[in-house]
Amino acid sequence: MRDHPRPAPLRRPGRRPGARFSIVLLATLLSACGLVSGSAMSDDVRPGPKAGYQGRPLTGAQLTVTSKEFTEQIVLGQMMGIVFEAAGAKVIDKTSIQGSIGAREAVKSGTADAAYEYTGTGWITYLGHTKPIVDPHEQWKAVRDEDRKNGIVWLPASKLNNTYALALNSANFKKLGVRDLSDVAALSRKKPSAVTMCVENEFATRNDGLPGMARAYGMKVPSANVRKMTGGVVYTETENGTCAFGEVFTTDGRIKAMHLHVLADDKHFFPNYNVAPEINAKALKKYPAIAEVLAPVTKALNNTVAQELNRKVDVDGEDPHEVAKNWLIQEGFIKEG
Repeated sequence: MRDHPRPAPLRRPGRRPGARFSIVLLATLLSACGLVSGSAMSDDVRPGPKAGYQGRPLTGAQLTVTSKEFTEQIVLGQMMGIVFEAAGAKVIDKTSIQGSIGAREAVKSGTADAAYEYTGTGWITYLGHTKPIVDPHEQWKAVRDEDRKNGIVWLPASKLNNTYALALNSANFKKLGVRDLSDVAALSRKKPSAVTMCVENEFATRNDGLPGMARAYGMKVPSANVRKMTGGVVYTETENGTCAFGEVFTTDGRIKAMHLHVLADDKHFFPNYNVAPEINAKALKKYPAIAEVLAPVTKALNNTVAQELNRKVDVDGEDPHEVAKNWLIQEGFIKEG
């Protein structure tokens, strides 16, 4: 899907103003210096009953974790850092770097040791391919194999697939009777005025966004029917019915909270964006236990989990670090004290 930066979420009723202010402040700092200076994590945590390893195999290690600046990435970055702490490492938090390239370069250069990244982003944005691989496992393998030359190791991927989709509110779902993107294409040819879209600026121009989707499905969407806006506004405008269709991300917690209906990508146009640990090869060679520490956590991630954790931040206004920590405790991967 894009190079995967998602704009900070729109503040909704009940969201703590401080959380929004912190994200804006981070973005400002990052745009000024390119890479946020790290701070040490200080959680009093140990391995839980489902950690999947014995003892504290990362004792003596100092590891730096990073992420992009949107909600899901911040939560995943915090999750990674906390499980490293539980395994005995001292952890430096460099999460919330603006844009994909900054986080990627941090891992590649060794400024950071690890991040959660998306296979589709690796294949298309970093490695320069134009055609995605339909099978998720084969997509991961291709990225893993080709990225070795860059000093990056991709550990096994999760089922969490944060890709593009079109969604509509309940009223439009009933009114228009569409169930997949082929239905939208047929509607656009039969009644172009019915197909209005709210999309992010980037989605409107990317080949793996609106232009490519329109070509693949034969959609006839007049340019006047496409409204460009920031990501958070897309969700509210789609919920309100300002546009019949809105561009969404399949793991976004606002889909469920706003009762939006996601349409099937029946031709499998959008790439797979399964999340996987992306590790600096030198760091993994020095601390091979990184792989066993992350394995059970990654395996437990899926779209349902991501939607719920993202909802806690974007809708309920909870702190990403606490959301990550509470889920790890709930799942038995860590325990306090």
